[in-house]
Amino acid sequence: MPGPKKQLSLDANFAFDLAAEKEFAHDFLEVFQRKGYALLLPPTAFHELHTILIEGDIEAERKLAGIALRRMTQWSIRPFDLDSTAEAVCEQFVRGLLHQRLIPEDEFNDGLILAETSLEEIPLLVTSDKHLLDILRWSKGSVSRFRFLGGL
Repeated sequence: MPGPKKQLSLDANFAFDLAAEKEFAHDFLEVFQRKGYALLLPPTAFHELHTILIEGDIEAERKLAGIALRRMTQWSIRPFDLDSTAEAVCEQFVRGLLHQRLIPEDEFNDGLILAETSLEEIPLLVTSDKHLLDILRWSKGSVSRFRFLGGL
């Protein structure tokens, strides 16, 4: 019987770090791909990159978003998609995060990325996003506050 899939989900900020040629990001990419991990990009992270490329106000960010989108194949990063039912579940999940004040109201997309990762049964999300990294601190370490994760 095969073991569990080795997968990591990537936030859009990690794709930006790769596009900006940040050494730590490329080291991470190399190490985890060598260890056999599939690197996946949630639909909301992909959408964020595309939106910044098309509508971004800052030229440098538009450039990095374009580099990230063009080089995904070269970096062996695969976007994944969800059906409309899964998207509705993700939105409900984010409403739970907001209700529990685990993320700020203006960080809805961060919650979607976390939900998409969970729903796709990817065990870890690679991010440098403070709002996502602070969830455990905001929950005061109470694992019971994460019960709704198991429902995805």
